[in-house]
Amino acid sequence: MNARKRLRPQAKNLSQSVREFLTPQFFKQVRRQIAIQRRKPRWDVHPLIWVMLLMAWSAGDSLPERFEVARAVYVACCPKRRRPGKFFSGFEKAVRRLPMPVLRAVGTALRSRIQQVFGDRLIYEGFIPLGCDGTRQECPRSEELEQRLGTVTREGNLPDAPSIWNTSIVHLALGIPWCWRFGRGTKPSERRHLIQMIPLLPKLALIVADAGYVGYEVTRDLMEAKVWFLIRMSCNATLFTEDDQELTSWTEGIVYYWPVRNRRKKEAPIRGRLIRVISRKRKHAVWLLTNIEDPNRLSVELASRLYRWRWESEGFFRTYKRTLKKVALMSRTVRLVHREAEASMIATQLLLCQGALAMPTRRKGSVPIMCSPRGVLLEVRRDMSGRRESKPFGERIARAQREQRVRTSPKQKREWPRRKPHTAPHPPVLLRLTEEQKVKIQQQLQAA
Repeated sequence: MNARKRLRPQAKNLSQSVREFLTPQFFKQVRRQIAIQRRKPRWDVHPLIWVMLLMAWSAGDSLPERFEVARAVYVACCPKRRRPGKFFSGFEKAVRRLPMPVLRAVGTALRSRIQQVFGDRLIYEGFIPLGCDGTRQECPRSEELEQRLGTVTREGNLPDAPSIWNTSIVHLALGIPWCWRFGRGTKPSERRHLIQMIPLLPKLALIVADAGYVGYEVTRDLMEAKVWFLIRMSCNATLFTEDDQELTSWTEGIVYYWPVRNRRKKEAPIRGRLIRVISRKRKHAVWLLTNIEDPNRLSVELASRLYRWRWESEGFFRTYKRTLKKVALMSRTVRLVHREAEASMIATQLLLCQGALAMPTRRKGSVPIMCSPRGVLLEVRRDMSGRRESKPFGERIARAQREQRVRTSPKQKREWPRRKPHTAPHPPVLLRLTEEQKVKIQQQLQAA
């Protein structure tokens, strides 16, 4: 007889659920980033990180109000630990002194813990599907932020508020953010952010991105790092084929991505597989470039499904900006803005991890069951309020599942200020290789 698999006990309250990820080993890994530490500081790393996370989950209208709630919850969850400071001014000074490598170490330790807790649940059809996208977050109109972050003046409008750019990589089967990078909102560089996050990607990672990530440097660096990708192509990309197959009859095939400026630099072309996916309503065809040449490894149907799941990245930003009220940050200095943004992303990651862990395990051949971020957040806030519940916290968030109804009517989109009307990308340009180009490609591929 096979031994019964040991089931994970359900968390009785929020504190136990959070400690599933913020373990003692987790804090040991974080403390290694602190070289000098005062004896028994009032704001140690443990209460500082806890209160920053709890502030992101609370429903206060201002930072001092959220601090009061978060501090009270921390004292109730950790009664044996030394109580932190009582005043928001002292907390803000402690956050200002907190080195950014400490918060980045928190993200690294949490990613490691996610791999341990979820294990094979991260893998779908032999891949770890990860979507990459970016969004802009506004900041207060303080003098320092306007000078340091800059503003953008649109035609006929007043200058926009200073902002930062958030590029995040999200697990498409669980909805959990994996890693992220911040930059100035006036000069966003999503491609550079993606290149910087390549070392943070796990094995078996498959990056799924839209046409905004078309670029020779991105695809080259992903291939050199042996990371699989599935990127939508647009008319900005010129691809070369060995035959004269037309776009209307194209299904899939080998192409070479070789822009003019890279040919002039005598850089090697990028060999990939171009897949044409026709939408269900047949409005626009989607052209996807991947470095997985084996159709048995990545079929057209699987590629189409994974690219449809890319919308999970957009759903994550909706959760982060609307559900957790992070459309605009509240801090008024650059130093505090960076720390607020980093802590809020970690808090969102931890919130969604708790919800994903409570969901039933996906059966083979079925669609993953996703958690409702709003439902999980309501249960977290209910536990933070100190109400006595008859059912344990783990059982309550297990019921917070995302709605799975089948949409029968078209989804209406309202017109929002400053939102540009969406236009589908045009197909890429396909050219036939000349005999001279074929010889150059063979020479460069043999030299590589």
